[in-house]
Amino acid sequence: MSDYILEIQNLTKEFPGVRALDNVSLKVKRGEIHSLCGENGAGKSTLMSVISGVYPKGSYEGKVILKGVETHYRSVKDSEKDGLAIIHQELALSPFLSIYENIFLGHMKTRLGVINWDHYIKESKKYLDQVGLHEKPSTIVSKMGVGKQQLVEIARALSKKVDVLILDEPTSSLNDDESEKLLDLILELKTQGITSIMISHKLNEVLKIADTVTILRDGKSISSYDVKADKLTEAMIIKDMVGRDLTHRFPERKNTPAEVVMEVKNWTVYHPDYHNIKVVEDASFTLRRGEILAFCGPMGAGRTELMMSIYGRSYGSHCKGELYIGGKKCETTTTKAAIEAGLGYVSEDRKSLGLILIQDVKSNISISSLKKLSRMGVVSSQREIQEAEKYKNELQIKTPSINQLTRNLSGGNQQKVVLSRVLLADPDIFIVDEPTRGIDVGAKSEIYGILNDLVAQGKSVIMVTSELPEALGMADRIYVMNEGRIKGMLNRDEATQEKIMHIALMN
Repeated sequence: MSDYILEIQNLTKEFPGVRALDNVSLKVKRGEIHSLCGENGAGKSTLMSVISGVYPKGSYEGKVILKGVETHYRSVKDSEKDGLAIIHQELALSPFLSIYENIFLGHMKTRLGVINWDHYIKESKKYLDQVGLHEKPSTIVSKMGVGKQQLVEIARALSKKVDVLILDEPTSSLNDDESEKLLDLILELKTQGITSIMISHKLNEVLKIADTVTILRDGKSISSYDVKADKLTEAMIIKDMVGRDLTHRFPERKNTPAEVVMEVKNWTVYHPDYHNIKVVEDASFTLRRGEILAFCGPMGAGRTELMMSIYGRSYGSHCKGELYIGGKKCETTTTKAAIEAGLGYVSEDRKSLGLILIQDVKSNISISSLKKLSRMGVVSSQREIQEAEKYKNELQIKTPSINQLTRNLSGGNQQKVVLSRVLLADPDIFIVDEPTRGIDVGAKSEIYGILNDLVAQGKSVIMVTSELPEALGMADRIYVMNEGRIKGMLNRDEATQEKIMHIALMN
């Protein structure tokens, strides 16, 4: 029996106008944790989609060999029969079904057309115990947090008797505690003989659990390392990913914040469905010109809800409190009013709230600035193209054309399209919610540079982030939130991860 459970030989996959994979080869040992790293657009997710049958045999060149046999998959169901399962970055659960229904959805057996529900409830407990999820099998999935939903996805994969488990950015939407538990679970699955392939941009997590790391760049397999034998470091991975050394992860900034440009007083936000529940309570803060202001705290702290409610009442049934911009009281009751008041917003959920995926890059960039690009109510197609091309070049958006559908871009390039749209609208205050979630270190560095350039121009930035090193490296001041309240504030020179966590957990 071969030591390798999966082999990729000279794999090439093309889409219209782009070669996503170019002669890629790699080998995955039985029972190991194999991590796949690379910049957004490097071909990682495409490679996993080929392996798992999302792209059928015949749509690519090269060979995929699983357990010593070349695969000829026509769909994901074919790969699942061979013991291979993939968990995508965007969870594929049915939110209104229970845990046990989601686990066995699509592969329940019937007798005379009747499903034995009691059997599947009992069976689901076995898989929930295996992943360490202590919820009732009848719990509706939408009632749980993202971390627990991720465990349901893994339980579903295990119920299909999986030998090879592919996880695409499994911790991108999780907080530190949830991420730690998930990584421990992957290590536990390894002891049970399950081979895991993990795509991740979080290099500290990669080095913590991976046995082997393969790096892709521009659709090509660049290198593979044995983590322990090669004494692999983050710097080595980054150099192979981006083709150069990234000596400064966070760019230096010399400007000094000036006068207060925005003030929020006693801001309270009520739940959109349960109108008497306060999601944000009595929040007050200030923002200065030329400042990057970070908001940190655990998931569910109310950070996103606070920012969305300020930006055109995009969250909540109703809000109370006062908002001052440039010393004048503002009522940003609609997104249009927020834009006119000089606010710009980059959502944490770029696919659902930040982009129109079925439209092209050009339309997504221009959509918030049509008035600016119009004359007598008619949009100038020439100006729209010029502005889209300008931001495509300035932000180095990797796309064959501004007419490319946005859904075909990688996560990092989609994020750059969202940023381009806000930059074109030219607000004075940028609210960026998890601006680097799910993107690679190279793209992160570029986005940090963009934010730095904005404050150098006298703009102001509010950054919501779950990554404490990001807040510490970029922010002038850090507000700490938990349970809907602002618990405290730290200046740049006094802030540490320990202090932020201490403030967040204070009563």
